[in-house]
Amino acid sequence: MASNFKIFSNRIRNNLYLKLAGDFDGSSAFELINTLKAQNGSAAKFFVETSSLSSIHPFGLDVFKKNCAINGLSRHLTFTGKYSDIMTPPESSLSV
Repeated sequence: MASNFKIFSNRIRNNLYLKLAGDFDGSSAFELINTLKAQNGSAAKFFVETSSLSSIHPFGLDVFKKNCAINGLSRHLTFTGKYSDIMTPPESSLSV
């Protein structure tokens, strides 16, 4: 994992708000996927803020999108912030 990658979370009612910070690489993608899987079922919707990311590595993005599809997480995700357009997997929501 990128040494500076962090996930900050805040739950409001049935929604989980995640803020990503640092560099997003393959290991970071798996950390995000594992966080989403662990909370799947306990949160109706996930809102993921991307403005604090420093960079997104293409491999990390590919790992994230493929795992979202495999795990059926896409329909529960809404991305916001600077990288929302490229982080949004198919079947997700996009909010700027």
